[in-house]
Amino acid sequence: MIESLQMCRTRARGCLLAGAIGDALGAPVEFDSHARIRSRFGPAGVTDLVPSPYGPAGLVTDDTQMTLFTVEALLDTDPADLGDRLHAAYRRWLVTQEQPGPPSDAEGLAAESWLYAVRAPGNACLSGLRAPHRGAIATPVNAGSKGCGTVMRSAPFGLSSQLPTPDAVAEAAIVGACLTHGHPTARLAAAALAVIVRYLVDGRGLAESVSAAIELVSEHPDHEETTAALRGAVTAADNGPASATQLHGLGEGWVAEEALAMSVYAALTHPEPHQLRAALLFAVNHDGDSDSTGAITGNLLGALHGEGSVPPDWAAQVEGRDTIIDLAGRLVEPEPRSSR
Repeated sequence: MIESLQMCRTRARGCLLAGAIGDALGAPVEFDSHARIRSRFGPAGVTDLVPSPYGPAGLVTDDTQMTLFTVEALLDTDPADLGDRLHAAYRRWLVTQEQPGPPSDAEGLAAESWLYAVRAPGNACLSGLRAPHRGAIATPVNAGSKGCGTVMRSAPFGLSSQLPTPDAVAEAAIVGACLTHGHPTARLAAAALAVIVRYLVDGRGLAESVSAAIELVSEHPDHEETTAALRGAVTAADNGPASATQLHGLGEGWVAEEALAMSVYAALTHPEPHQLRAALLFAVNHDGDSDSTGAITGNLLGALHGEGSVPPDWAAQVEGRDTIIDLAGRLVEPEPRSSR
């Protein structure tokens, strides 16, 4: 039991830490074409953490910010249902995007000044949380939106000890996604990532976890875009070593199923622990949403291999490292918290 808990803890830390590093690697080139990336950094593109428009190397974006607020909701002991807790947590994140710093009475993540940085937050995430009602399947906000903002924040559902089964993980991720995005693919791609992470933490292999997630998500209505994208990633990975052409063929990552598929492909083609560095670099050097594909790839491989696979030089530089590690450990083995 102790050994199992220790393994879950190291996988949770690996998942969130590698995700943050992937986010920070992709942030400097998020809006650049692959040609522009190579023009700026050379034929290999980005090869290390580098400064971004936001400041020095290692700074994270809204991807990591919202991921951490997802964790905070999952740690909250308030008796309100998870949807209410997630909505409240994401609304606290929204405040960080609207105010210059924490108010004097702020608690938890809302008291951490580094999280008040505004780094290209997704429009649907912002507008969904500003909506007059809480988004749900029956009462959607941003009904046509399937941006990747749901997927990039959903790995913590797969790590949470509060959610005992993969089905519970999927349902929680769906609830969380609906708070900002109303398109079925946005919520099912989020569910698929969370379920893959849960299977990885439980000790399954990557390919097996992806296959099991496809099977689970296939039981939901309107799954076709998500499952087709995942099957496309698996097929591309079966065709040989990692290829930029194959990656580009899966999309640019701005929408949910493309970001998920590209990240799964990057992970499947770099499956060994020593390949995590190469996987993250591969995942950010492309046309499109580089920080999100970097973050999701990091979530997957960090959950697969654990904290020990994370390059220590990058871990030392990434913004918020201590907070990330602390929250990851508590997510696996939460402690009672006072209500707000």
